[in-house]
Amino acid sequence: MEPDEVDAMAARWKETGMPASLIAALELGKRVSRLNLLFEQAVKAELADLGLTYAEFDVLAALNRAAPPSHRMKPSELSRALFLTSGGISNVLQRLAAAGYVEREANPGDARSRWVQLTDKGRRMAAAALEASARAYTEVAAGVPEEAVRTAADDLREVMSRMGRRRFR
Repeated sequence: MEPDEVDAMAARWKETGMPASLIAALELGKRVSRLNLLFEQAVKAELADLGLTYAEFDVLAALNRAAPPSHRMKPSELSRALFLTSGGISNVLQRLAAAGYVEREANPGDARSRWVQLTDKGRRMAAAALEASARAYTEVAAGVPEEAVRTAADDLREVMSRMGRRRFR
C-alpha cells in the first residue's frame, strides 16, 4: 500500500510524542473527511448537471424513501433527518416547490404544521438524482477492490457504533 498525505502527518505527530491511540484517531478522522469530500465533490458535479444542489438532492432522496404509501414528511422531520436548520429546510423546500418537485399540504392533525411530498415531477427528478449519485459513487470507488470497500464499510460501522453514541456541546 502506497503512503498518503495522512501518513506524512502521522509521522510528524509521532515525532512530537503524541500517543499512538490519538494518532490513529486523527488518521481516521482525516481519511474519513477526505473520502467524504471526494464523494461529495463527485455527487455535486453530477447534481449540477440536473440543476440541483446537494441539499435539494438530500430532501428529494429523503422524501423518496419516506414511508409509503404517502411518501410525505413534515419539514421538522426533514430538518432532523438531514441535520439542516429549520430555516435551511424552509429555503430548500421553497426552491423545490418553485421547481414543481414538492408540494405542501395542510396537516389535519396539527394546524401548525404541514406535510411535504414529492410531485410526479419530483419523483422523476429524485430517481434521476439517485442515478446520478450512484454514478458518482461508482466513479470514485472505481479501481478499489469490492472486498476492500466492504471491509472498510463494515469496520466503519463498528467504529460508528461506539463513537456515534457520544454527544458533544
